[in-house]
Amino acid sequence: MLSRPSKDLVEVFGYAPDDLSQASRSLWNLNACPFINAQCTKTNHDSSIVYGTCSVTTPYGDCVICPNRLYENNYAVLKTISHECFGNGVPFLMYNQFIPQRTKMPTCVVALGQNSGREVKIGTRLSMDWVLAKIEKNKLIEYIGVEVQSIDITGNYRDAWYAYKNLNASTRIIPPSAHGLNWANVHKRLIPQIIRKGNIYAKSKLVKRGLFFVVPDIVYKKFEEIIGADIPLIDAKDVTNEVLTIHTYDLSKPVAHGNQRALVTNRTIHFSLDEFSARFISGPNLPSGFELDSAVKRVLGVS
Repeated sequence: MLSRPSKDLVEVFGYAPDDLSQASRSLWNLNACPFINAQCTKTNHDSSIVYGTCSVTTPYGDCVICPNRLYENNYAVLKTISHECFGNGVPFLMYNQFIPQRTKMPTCVVALGQNSGREVKIGTRLSMDWVLAKIEKNKLIEYIGVEVQSIDITGNYRDAWYAYKNLNASTRIIPPSAHGLNWANVHKRLIPQIIRKGNIYAKSKLVKRGLFFVVPDIVYKKFEEIIGADIPLIDAKDVTNEVLTIHTYDLSKPVAHGNQRALVTNRTIHFSLDEFSARFISGPNLPSGFELDSAVKRVLGVS
């Protein structure tokens, strides 16, 4: 019987890493992502190995580490946001679906992003993950922004990955993965990025519902450690372009081999972008000056 470690890979190419079914192993052979129906982008530093790792274990539960994993069921997370903002009756289209019928569709929502047309870029350094644009009679009426994030890893899981790649009936032990989670990126990169982009959307005359953020719930809880879990919420009917909306997701429980775990909606919450920004700068969980003094003394070895 196969012995798997507690610190482990959870999904590779969309399936459990010890899944030897044809559905799973065909994706290993093709280096293919089943969520974007294209080549997997999860590679080593020189792109010579395609790892295909979607999620890993953490002390808080199984966590998605690749944003593309959140696009299951043909970008259902984006379609959910489109319906929330523009209604279920407005057709949701990817860019390649829109182009052939752009003059024929009276009203539709078009997704613009890396795998649908291209990302909307501002200047030379700022790219918007997704723009969902409402079109009426070939005219842009309104749009919203959507950022999709998971979490980066530290360390590596090479030994565990190779053990799963070469898995066969005689394999008995999988070595522990050596991955860590880059939680520091939450305050170094993710929160500043959300604030910056949210402020840009808030200034647009065509944006009425602001920025949406899609993220694993485990990762969003790290946001709450910084901004506090008691941030005042706004009712859905009062959402404006100065509101940040969060959609968090979990992975479903493990499933039988040959099947994929599903994304499960955890939370949908709305709050003021200004409140979010203020709490990041001087929020309830900001370390005190006394803690900084103590840290400096500790490093110097003085009192």
